[in-house]
Amino acid sequence: MTQIGVPGLILIVLVALLLFGPSKLPELGRAAGRTLKEFKESMSGLSEDKNDDKSTKTETSTPTVHTGATVAATEPLDSEIHKPHPSQELQKR
Repeated sequence: MTQIGVPGLILIVLVALLLFGPSKLPELGRAAGRTLKEFKESMSGLSEDKNDDKSTKTETSTPTVHTGATVAATEPLDSEIHKPHPSQELQKR
């Protein structure tokens, strides 16, 4: 792709001046500037989203380590070991 250069820019400004007139050129310049600013902001937002996606993928892919503390909490107490299950009590009656 070739670069426009200074003579090309002068030609574009002259054509725009002839097409739109001197009163509309500042308004067109502001509109073009706003459009370019919004485009840059959206592009930076997309790159931030990609970075956020990569960080959440690495966070969710880390394995969870379980400790033995939860196992000890689920073991029955001595008093519960000797009690029959409620359904067994109903069958005896």
